Parts: sequence; structure tokens; C-alpha cells
Amino acid sequence: MTQTAPPPVQRPPAALAQRPADAPVERSVRTLVSPLALARRRGKATYWAVFTLVTVLFAFAFLFPVYWMVTGAMKPPEEVVRTPPTLVPEQWRVTGYTDAWDLMRLPTHLWNTVVQATGAWVLQIVFCTAAAYALSKLKPAFGTVILGGILATLMVPVQALVVPKYLTIADLPLIHVNLLNDPLAIWLPAVANAFNLYLLKRFFDQIPRDVLEAAEIDGAGRLRTLWSIVLPLSRPVLGVVSIFALVAVWQDFLWPLMVFSDTDKQPISVALVQLSQNVPLTVLIGAMVIASIPMVLMFLVFQRHIIAGISAGSTKG
Repeated sequence: MTQTAPPPVQRPPAALAQRPADAPVERSVRTLVSPLALARRRGKATYWAVFTLVTVLFAFAFLFPVYWMVTGAMKPPEEVVRTPPTLVPEQWRVTGYTDAWDLMRLPTHLWNTVVQATGAWVLQIVFCTAAAYALSKLKPAFGTVILGGILATLMVPVQALVVPKYLTIADLPLIHVNLLNDPLAIWLPAVANAFNLYLLKRFFDQIPRDVLEAAEIDGAGRLRTLWSIVLPLSRPVLGVVSIFALVAVWQDFLWPLMVFSDTDKQPISVALVQLSQNVPLTVLIGAMVIASIPMVLMFLVFQRHIIAGISAGSTKG
């Protein structure tokens, strides 16, 4: 009988033989441009040229409307409607801003807006945080059903809730109080914000249970744990919720128009429309610029929290 030789033993390459069994396997990443091409001088020059061009285009697309609005209030009324338009005002003048400040009574309406937005923000932070903490960490009876009912309100169009909200504000149940022309007409509906409540609850769910148990061992109660442990860890998401709450009230138009028939109590969003019929276009543009300044300042204050909110799910040890 003829004996067949055994098949040759395939030995792994030296690089694989010396690698530990638990070492991670390096995988090549496929990109549109190879790293070798980017490492060359021509590749680096092309990359930075494209990157600069895209950045400039995006900056122009976002900043040019702001520039057009700011400079539009500094032009004479006849220059604003000129065709073709002028990019740079021929005569720089600030009367558009000063007239808007006086003729449209911007201090009164801005103060009304600040009061309405601040009250809605404070109440929303207090009640939404308490409700989210209870649903996330205290685990009440039928908590899942309650959360499902709250989230179900997100499926209802906002326009469908205008009439029920108005009837409720016009005659508050049980106590039968009329809240029209009152800041409470803005504050109370703003408290019931299902989206912000769910956002806070999802963040609280990611806080490790060990941190809360350590606080309980040290003798901290539920309220002390919320105040000393949960809220400091929740600064990023609280900043995001604050921006959502303030911007929602600041830019709302339909609901304040319905509940504030008194002109002296109307916010800036309603006043700009109500008083725009009898003022020049440059004055209206100046009023719009002044009305947008608080929102820009608020973004500059909270931008660090917006960036931190991207990694809001992480917890430092």
C-alpha cells in the first residue's frame, strides 16, 4: 500500500505568532481620500483649501442674513427698497434703532417678554425636574403608564390644544379664575412640557444607581439626593432644557396673541406685528434686531452647556 504524505502544517506569520491572544485586531478604515495622499504636501494643501472654502461658505450663509438685517436698519427708508439693493449703506444712521426703541415702546414689551419667559423657565425647571426624578429614580406605582400618557401628548398637534387651553385659562377649573392678560396664562401651560420631561428622565436614567445608594448610606434623603447629587450631575441637560424653555416662550406668537388683549402686556413677538403697520420699514427692522439680541446673548451664555449636552450620558468617576 502506498502511504500518502501528511499535508504540510501551515504556520502563522511571525507577526501573528508573536501577538497575544487577547490583542485587538487592527482593521483598516476606508476613506474617500487615503491617509497616504493626505500626508503629502499637495494633499494637505488641497485638504485645507477645501476645508477653508466650506467653512467660509457656511459662515456666509448663516451670517449674511444677520449682517443684512443689522445694516438694513441703518439705511434711509428709500435705500432699503431700492433695486438693486446696496450691500453697504450709503449713509450710516442709527435713527432706525432709536425710533424703534421709542415709537414701538420696546422697553415695555421686552420686559413683558422677560417676565413671561423667566416665569415659564423657572416653573418648568422645578416641576419637570421633580417629575422626571420621581419617574426615573423613585419608581412610583403605574409609573410606566403615567410616562406613556405623558408621551402620548406629543402625538397631539399643538393647534388642536389651543382651544382647550384657552377655555381652561379663561375659566380655571375648580377655582373659576380668569387668567387672561396675566403672566400665569403663559407660565402654567409651559409647565406641562412632555418633551423636556422625557429628556430629563432619560438623563436621570443614566446616572449610576451606586451614586445614589452611596448618598443614602451617608444619610441623605430623597430631596437632598436630588439637590446635592442629581442636579450637579445634570447641568448639561438642564442647560439644554433651559434653552428650549426660553426660546419656546420668546418666539411664541399665537398663544400670547390670544391671551393678551391688553396692548401694554403683550410680549415682543406680538407687539412687532401689531405695531408694524404704522412705522417705516427701517424702524421695524431695527426693532427686530433689538428683539433678537437677548436670544443671541442667551446662546453665548449657554453654548458651553449645549456642547456638554452632546456627551450628557457620561458620568465622571
